[in-house]
Amino acid sequence: MTRPLRKSDPSYELMDDLNGHSVIYREHGFPCPLVRWHFHKEYELHLIVASSGTAFIGDYIGPFYPYSLFLTGPNLPHNWISQVTEGEIVSKRDMLVNFTDETLENAAAVFPELLSLNPLLERARYGIEFKCPHTIQRTTELLHFIAGTRGVTRLGHFFVLMELLAGCEDYHLLCGALIRSDDDEHTLDRTNKAVNFIFERYASDLTLEEAADHLSMTPTYFSRFFRKATGRCFVEFVNSLRISKSCELLSQSKKAVTDICFESGFNNISNFNRRFQQIKGMTPSHYRRLTARRLTEQNA
Repeated sequence: MTRPLRKSDPSYELMDDLNGHSVIYREHGFPCPLVRWHFHKEYELHLIVASSGTAFIGDYIGPFYPYSLFLTGPNLPHNWISQVTEGEIVSKRDMLVNFTDETLENAAAVFPELLSLNPLLERARYGIEFKCPHTIQRTTELLHFIAGTRGVTRLGHFFVLMELLAGCEDYHLLCGALIRSDDDEHTLDRTNKAVNFIFERYASDLTLEEAADHLSMTPTYFSRFFRKATGRCFVEFVNSLRISKSCELLSQSKKAVTDICFESGFNNISNFNRRFQQIKGMTPSHYRRLTARRLTEQNA
């Protein structure tokens, strides 16, 4: 079970195993006190079941949708922020499983078959998003089994799930570098405050000076602080958010590319095209064609 968060420790989650469970299952809605920039020693398998928004995992920024599936490694900072209307409440947004290195290492000493999971666990330290529709569908079923069982039965479903994920070849590694957070709670709380402020305003003409003022820092100090905390400088972070939003609009709407450019927060089309090419490795039009083709193939 998860210890209730105190005001003095908002960003490091301590999961006390009070009931003797090797695997912790949780689910929560949005908004929720646990939805914030945070880290913990446990691996986290995270299935989004409702809402869309932006995932922050280490230095990665990208969109998520219903039935997006992620696995994060120990101490890898992460957050999923849903894009909802003011006052909207999502009663059940996530299904999560947490487990530790110690659990699997101790089990592998008795059951050497579990050593086959090591490559998956190593990849998880960079963050993984699974893309295979069959894997996601089967994971959803197994998470429901885990939620509804206890003891050895739950453990059996968990190991079936881990074997499934270890065998999945359709996945993306998310972080550009191995990132482990060792920040103190005050630093993480300020990082969370900065990320939320930027997320709420990235589609406008947001400046570094405004963000620094929000955290009562000088621009120079804020710039150093933010890069150290997130692995990205302020401009890179904002542009990645804007490109993530534009990808969502390109794949889910028929709006003109020019309209998407301005709606995402860019003030001219040439800068938008240049940033999109830099981050996604293709033009916005090519991205739209590619996602449309993939969607057709998935539904075939």
